[in-house]
Amino acid sequence: MTSDAAIRVVDAHHHVWDLSVRDQEWLAGPGLAPLRRTFTLDELRAQASGVAATVLVQTVTVAEETPEFLALAEDDPLVRGVVGWTDLTAPGVADELARLRELPGGERLVGIRHQVQGERDPEWLLRPDVARGLAAVAHAGLAYDLVVLPRQLPACVRAAELHPGLVLVLDHLGKPPIASGGTEPWGSAVRALAALPNTVCKLSGLVTEAGPGWSAASLRPYADTALEAFGPGRLMYGSDWPVCLLAASYGEVLDAARALTGDLGPHERAQVFGGTADRVYGLSGRA
Repeated sequence: MTSDAAIRVVDAHHHVWDLSVRDQEWLAGPGLAPLRRTFTLDELRAQASGVAATVLVQTVTVAEETPEFLALAEDDPLVRGVVGWTDLTAPGVADELARLRELPGGERLVGIRHQVQGERDPEWLLRPDVARGLAAVAHAGLAYDLVVLPRQLPACVRAAELHPGLVLVLDHLGKPPIASGGTEPWGSAVRALAALPNTVCKLSGLVTEAGPGWSAASLRPYADTALEAFGPGRLMYGSDWPVCLLAASYGEVLDAARALTGDLGPHERAQVFGGTADRVYGLSGRA
């Protein structure tokens, strides 16, 4: 049997921020006091011992953040890919994507993300101006990360249907209602999304959704739903560090992911913990 230590780990979802450079307004929310400080790649490296590579994901809808993240990736071999932000509704989004790729570290731009969870319109992804932006992301050969609430999942399904050439990556399993123990209508919506071949899912963010007192057993129904729907070849591990620190340490998150995938064979686990991220984000060519 292949041990956990023998399986290469790619953390496909983490963040960093420097409050001396930019305020993170979202950190003013209740219960977020532990996150109201600077978090660096060096701190992540110390906590994520044994992780071979990572994908750094946007935190705020500020145009300057993505070039900063690309520069970080250029200077640090740990960060193999960056999921950045750009205004999808801007008429010149295609030109902006091309500009980002010409910046230092631009070859490590692997995807785009917007905080759709904060949009009041549950069908924001289907707006004509957004659809034009999504088409530009697809044309650029980039993935699009979906950070959404369960009520927004039907629009994700429709967006995946309308953009068959775009790989849509569902962050945090679509934020299932773990704390309440419910599975519907989230489960049905996730299965509908997974039925489309251009969709992928991240095994990430679960401890935060579960909250204090979480256990691997409380996470299992949601992880099992994603595994059954997407399969290991379309599921990827992500820590969601440092947001995960609200509920668990980095090591506890990784241990939970290993426990939730413990019934898989070695090849399947290798997909979840690295292979899927390598393939979807094209990380192997960005060493």
